[in-house]
Amino acid sequence: MSTINKQIHLVSRPEGEARADNFKLVETAVGEPQEGQVLVRNHFLSLDPYMRGRMNDAKSYAKPQPLGQVMQGGTAGEVVASKHPGYKPGDTVVGYGGWQQYAMVEAAMPGVMRKVDTAHIPLSAYLGAVGMPGVTAWYGLMKICQPKAGQTIVVSAASGAVGSAVGQLAKTRGCRAVGIAGGADKCAYVTGELGFDACVDYKAFMGTSGDPKSLYLALTDATPDGVDGCFENVGGAVLDATLARMNAFGRIALCGMISGYDGQPIPLQQPQLLLQSRLALEGFIVSEHMEIWPEALKELGTLVATGKLKYRETVADGIEAAPAAFLGLLKGKNFGKQLVKLV
Repeated sequence: MSTINKQIHLVSRPEGEARADNFKLVETAVGEPQEGQVLVRNHFLSLDPYMRGRMNDAKSYAKPQPLGQVMQGGTAGEVVASKHPGYKPGDTVVGYGGWQQYAMVEAAMPGVMRKVDTAHIPLSAYLGAVGMPGVTAWYGLMKICQPKAGQTIVVSAASGAVGSAVGQLAKTRGCRAVGIAGGADKCAYVTGELGFDACVDYKAFMGTSGDPKSLYLALTDATPDGVDGCFENVGGAVLDATLARMNAFGRIALCGMISGYDGQPIPLQQPQLLLQSRLALEGFIVSEHMEIWPEALKELGTLVATGKLKYRETVADGIEAAPAAFLGLLKGKNFGKQLVKLV
């Protein structure tokens, strides 16, 4: 076992776009676990859009990422030393170990770590389709959009870790699944491999000049019967187009607003549609709904293990690659779930 633990710290707050110099590579010694602690060697780091919001020192649903400390985030790895009776060396686990090669975990604290079985599900999938992104998709779709057979569900960032699961779960409920994604390759993946009924390439219409009307017309073609449920990850012009297609009493699960993560204002162009169409819009944070995780993970795990829920991963190699991979994620350069592989 290495005696050095490489970590990525957040050392400054972004002003506008996040930059590589907001992060710093730090080396520390790997300690020995004390009573109740477990030392985990992280195999994979999860990079997720929500991390950008936590880099700001601003009011939000979670405390800001502290400066001068390990960048927080989900991890999957292997126990290498344990002073807790519930874990032994060799156990595969997922937790919240942060951007570092090794994590010392207080194993008695609820929710910080759980053992996972990799016999039928790859370890990395527990950070994606069978992890927080998958449960996020499940909750927003099932509890907020409330899909019924024959209805139309639209999801933005449809090729991403969350969006890809939303559409596939909607199809299992007999819905028409329509994605919005950036680029022809991503849209081809969404319809060809994931089985969505249609996908709108917003980049083909928005580009550098931006043509919201063309985006709306393309979405109209893809949703001839209107939209009953919207799973929103992007905001801005993408949400504006979907709002204009919503049927009366439609439901919107507001999961993310990545178009504004760098501080740009993202006003709604037609907020009156919320009233006129009597829409229900609900923002949610999946960690506040732990009661549904067992049910969601059971379904997601079964679907992945049987090959019925497909997913794609973009994998960066080495802890040093984490900042660049994260910045690429914010610009949509990833395809599916963005991970960093450490082992």
